[in-house]
Amino acid sequence: MKPAAHLILDQLKKSHVEQEGLRIADLFEQDSGRFDRFSANCGDILFDYSKTGIDAETRGLLFELAAAAGLNEKRKALFDGEIVNVTEGRAVQHMALRSSVDQSVMLEGEDVVPAVLGVRDRMVRFATDVRSGRIAGKGGAFTDIVNIGIGGSDLGPVMATAALAPDHDGPRTHFVSNVDGADILDVLKRVDPAKTLFLVASKTFTTQETMTNAATARAWLVAALGEDAVGDHFAALSTALDKTGAFGIADDRTFGFWDWVGGRYSVWSAIGLSLMIAVGPEKFERFLAGARAVDEHFQTSQMESNVPVLMALVGIWHRNICGYDTHAVLPYDQHLHRFPAYLQQLDMESNGKRIDLNGDEVSTATGPIVWGEPGTNGQHAFYQLIHQGTSVIPADFLIAAHPAEPVGDHHEKLAANAFAQTEALMFGKTVKQVEETLREQGLAADEIARLAPHKVFPGNRPTCTFLYPRLTPFILGQLIALYEHKVFVQGAIWNINSFDQWGVELGKELAGELLPMVKGEKDAEGRSGSTQGLLAAYHAMRNTA
Repeated sequence: MKPAAHLILDQLKKSHVEQEGLRIADLFEQDSGRFDRFSANCGDILFDYSKTGIDAETRGLLFELAAAAGLNEKRKALFDGEIVNVTEGRAVQHMALRSSVDQSVMLEGEDVVPAVLGVRDRMVRFATDVRSGRIAGKGGAFTDIVNIGIGGSDLGPVMATAALAPDHDGPRTHFVSNVDGADILDVLKRVDPAKTLFLVASKTFTTQETMTNAATARAWLVAALGEDAVGDHFAALSTALDKTGAFGIADDRTFGFWDWVGGRYSVWSAIGLSLMIAVGPEKFERFLAGARAVDEHFQTSQMESNVPVLMALVGIWHRNICGYDTHAVLPYDQHLHRFPAYLQQLDMESNGKRIDLNGDEVSTATGPIVWGEPGTNGQHAFYQLIHQGTSVIPADFLIAAHPAEPVGDHHEKLAANAFAQTEALMFGKTVKQVEETLREQGLAADEIARLAPHKVFPGNRPTCTFLYPRLTPFILGQLIALYEHKVFVQGAIWNINSFDQWGVELGKELAGELLPMVKGEKDAEGRSGSTQGLLAAYHAMRNTA
């Protein structure tokens, strides 16, 4: 973090100390118009951050912090196609993937939009032909699509296809990611080989988990339909044409993307082909348009109304000033049940860094632990800890005004629960209120004294709420892009590289070394005592099974 930014951070910490004892509820008492002043719109999405401990003074300091960190310059560098992923020497332009025909995105003196649109046009033709049955398998039109990938090649499309389930009018979609054989076998049990299309998603076509699963799917298909069926039943989302060709996939069924697209930012690219087949090209275009609208909002809106910037600054306040370690994402929208998992990768892989852009150890906390589940399920699981645990956990609540699939008064009950939870987390319930409730229930004084401490809710627990009309492709594109840019802003303030992921490498390297030992082809001499002991126990169990 830059020295000027550190000075402002110190001011924020001092302000936080001075505010000790001031509760979020007090801020509403002091300012009857707080909701209007501490909420903002991005298109049809309302972002409410009024139920946080940020007041006008601290918000002003947070804006100064962003400016001192060089946010405007770093944002311009990002959109101008400069090399912002400095450890890999790459520009970062996933935004170009959602470009429209009238846009131009320059990288190294070349407009990349024509190439992006070229791949998208090929995707549209392929998806349209699969959906219509013009591209078919040995048994006729495809009824099932199986996407085989991992990480960004899985989390994006699996989340988005689930989110837009009511919009599906194409073949059924399935996803395989885990190298655990149960994952691929569970899917293969549910599909007909003669009517199944496999999409193998790996840029290099070497990802161990993906290629292991792809080989299993290929062998299963060949056993059922013969070797000559491979070309009809597989397509590739990859740039390694030599490897896809060797696998048996023709070049016209291979859809590439670029090294300026990180995996966790790739759902807008060919990696989203399964989504396009499921919902159709027109709705996929609306999905892209939603993200494109946020790109424009992020570049042109002032900080006071810039939703990704506000999201990021609220997170900086919670992480660096309040010292909160985790962040919960709680969608009150069942179709967003994979959204927290998607954001785990987006945020934790991007900003889970301890080294800054200068190669020095960071002097502040960086990315939080991101987790969550949809409401109201979470209320009957972990909300106990959120309400009465010893850790304060800031949370994002997401709720639509209209359900994607209306039935009775289900949605009204869902929305009531969402709004109630944010209110309960802010206000809590004092011992005086608890005692009064227990007296009204007719409990004796000694029983009230015994129970009251257990029923107190401390409150003063911060939440933000996203309210949107209905979960459509356009709104989903907006939501994803909002969080993408939030992550960028936080990385810019922390002065870290949000676009590399070296932390995933070491485990993969060691797994490669250990595989021969697990298979019993090599002795474990030289490994740690624990590893040797585990391997010996593993082989003993395998030999007695």
